[in-house]
Amino acid sequence: MGLKEQPNCLSQRKIYVFIVSAFIPIALFRLCFYNPFSTIDDTILQDSTAHVVITSYSSSQENETQESYDRIKEESLCDYTKGKWVKDEMGPLYNGSSCGTIKDGQNCYRHGRPDSGYLYWKWKPNQCDIPRFDANRFLDLMRDKHLAFIGDSMARNQLESLICLLSTVSSPDLVYRNGEDNKFRKWRFESHNVTVSVYWSPFLVAGLEKSGNLDHNVLHVDRVDERWGSDLERFDTVVVSVGHWFLHPAVYHESGSVLGCHSCEARNCTEIGFFDIFRKAIRTTLKAVARNRREVILTTFSPSHFEGRPWDSLGACNMTEPYEEGKVLEGLNLEMRRIEMEEVAAVKEANGAEVRLEALDVTAISVLRPDGHPGPYMYEFPFKNGVPERVHNDCLHWCLPGPVDTWNEIMIEMLRRWRV
Repeated sequence: MGLKEQPNCLSQRKIYVFIVSAFIPIALFRLCFYNPFSTIDDTILQDSTAHVVITSYSSSQENETQESYDRIKEESLCDYTKGKWVKDEMGPLYNGSSCGTIKDGQNCYRHGRPDSGYLYWKWKPNQCDIPRFDANRFLDLMRDKHLAFIGDSMARNQLESLICLLSTVSSPDLVYRNGEDNKFRKWRFESHNVTVSVYWSPFLVAGLEKSGNLDHNVLHVDRVDERWGSDLERFDTVVVSVGHWFLHPAVYHESGSVLGCHSCEARNCTEIGFFDIFRKAIRTTLKAVARNRREVILTTFSPSHFEGRPWDSLGACNMTEPYEEGKVLEGLNLEMRRIEMEEVAAVKEANGAEVRLEALDVTAISVLRPDGHPGPYMYEFPFKNGVPERVHNDCLHWCLPGPVDTWNEIMIEMLRRWRV
């Protein structure tokens, strides 16, 4: 019975082969002349891909930050000194309780400052945006490197801001401390093998600070302070910041001879002021540090906001909001910044590509923030026993957190561009 059905099966197979053979040419014809994908424009496909990338970056703050850095990498550094302070609802990355590095006199929150509005501002340049500080990225940029802050209490102010910002992602180990107010300290971030240190040197050059037995400073403007100079070869990146100590009475020496003095009426010495001396000190310092491909950042003069009032007057630097646009640099702030900018430009011109040197120009930015100082809250709860006639005010240093955090947001941009 099976033998009788076999011819019928063969006939059915022939029919199937004939049908398939007939439809293959038709299918190929339609595929060539009526391609269903031919209606998708290439540009639309590209736009869709770009949109997906943008959407993926927007999915988290980390990706938004990455996108910002990737975009800025292709752009020239805009003039971040021109802009305005705008409200920032996000607020600071740390506070007076979460960071243990804050010097007691700058911990405005813990000392009872009643207003908190000064914490909710960010600097917005006219031509670009400054990304929010990314501690992980900073540590990546500085991996296996030593960053040293050298200068006066403003250098320390910036240093302590940076340590607090970095501490939000990695706990530092304090591996060295020495001197009054911890003027010489060193931290290690083991996660990235990063060392951050601070060297107290209010003149940058060699000298003696006034003390109980000495009523004036003594400066030797032709050689650097060996307290940091002896360690210079250990530094990969240096941040220098000085200025306000040059205003005090002083006698100046150069090449072994007395050069002159400042505020020295009672001494047998020629009054020469301090601006030229400040220039010499900056020049001597930059000549020493800006070599061997070392990265050098000079943070420009940080303005105070006593506004002509005595430092112990009630109400000194009691503002609670930034100045609006239009506040211009003048007098001391203008001249000190001008000297620094000129000396940085001179070193760069003389050394060309051999030097990695930039000015972190914070003077104009900071002059707009009279609200950012401790004022009477340099001491804990200064009005707990009532309002005195006189009260000590700090209208020079910056509350932490505070405007000085912005300096480090800009600094990370400088470091990143050197790594590109």
